[in-house]
Amino acid sequence: MESIKSGAVKLKWWFIGFMGFVFCKWVDGFGGSNVTQFHNVDATGLSGGLLLVGLTLVQGAAAKGAVCLDGSLPGYHLHRGYGSGVNSWLIQLEGGGWCDTIRNCVYRKKTQRGSSMYMEKQIPFTGILSNKAEYNPDFFNWNRVKIRYCDGASFSGDSQNEAAQLYFRGQRIWLAAMEDLMSKGMRYANQALLSGCSAGGLASILHCDEFRELFPRTTKVKCLSDAGLFLDSIDVSGGRTLRNMLSGVVSLQGVQKNLPWTCTKRLHPTLCFFPQHLIASVKTPFFLLNSAYDSWQIQASLAPLSADPHGYWHECRLNYDHYHPNQYSINTWFKGKESKYQNLGKKNQCEKTYDAQFSQMCEGVRH
Repeated sequence: MESIKSGAVKLKWWFIGFMGFVFCKWVDGFGGSNVTQFHNVDATGLSGGLLLVGLTLVQGAAAKGAVCLDGSLPGYHLHRGYGSGVNSWLIQLEGGGWCDTIRNCVYRKKTQRGSSMYMEKQIPFTGILSNKAEYNPDFFNWNRVKIRYCDGASFSGDSQNEAAQLYFRGQRIWLAAMEDLMSKGMRYANQALLSGCSAGGLASILHCDEFRELFPRTTKVKCLSDAGLFLDSIDVSGGRTLRNMLSGVVSLQGVQKNLPWTCTKRLHPTLCFFPQHLIASVKTPFFLLNSAYDSWQIQASLAPLSADPHGYWHECRLNYDHYHPNQYSINTWFKGKESKYQNLGKKNQCEKTYDAQFSQMCEGVRH
């Protein structure tokens, strides 16, 4: 009976994790969409019967220079906890790619990924943010927050371009949001989880230890990176497509000054924007959730169109059943690299002790 119960717990966490990963990647696909498109999907496929949570703008953020790409106020969605979860907080950092050039950022500032003027006034809380105990048994009654992503550098930049009227203030947005939430009761948390999806998953790693420092030592703090394990890999042409792109993000947005000094003292700042060079030095327990074959990274990093001008990888990019044997071996190598760094996250997490919610997550990692 005990083994059956243990197996059920593992299956539950696998399913929640898988659905969270799928939803994370699905939502990230709207990075280039307009608000009307997103609302239509909500109205026809998502929001029926789900909890819709309103947008709160961070008043006073502008005085701190904590603004979106276009200079508008940053925002978040907060649903209050109750009962046993009244002093528990879950923060989710929204994802949605990056902008690495002036041109890309100028385009981005006219979308919900660069301006609160274009953000949805309400969004559905699903997955780990759901208020339904049957779908989200461990966090349904926590204080749950989704911080909107409008800087284009994983909440880490601090610069601006006056000529293009662009504000790269991700780090300040992070700090302003945390200060606002602490004033709204988060300072009383007895346990807190910082999570993030995709580019927000990278941000949850970058800010994990900073998040820990917000609370007294008696508060149980943990971090979760969902689909944020971006690898500095060689693409199929022998180049470094993703490194080149993130190099533009780091230099354009002034990210280097906010990267962990434990990394930048030994590596180039761009390399310190990759989780593989960060996770070993993160002191706060964290959990990595990532697909072994990350479809986005295969399409945008391992075999992007720029590295495959003759279309040799076209079919398997669309359908992994169409692998050529050589392509299969390359993808297996890529999978191996992801597993290697996920194991570092496992070690970080499972050597420490938590309450029931956190220990169940650790149980899933051990097996």
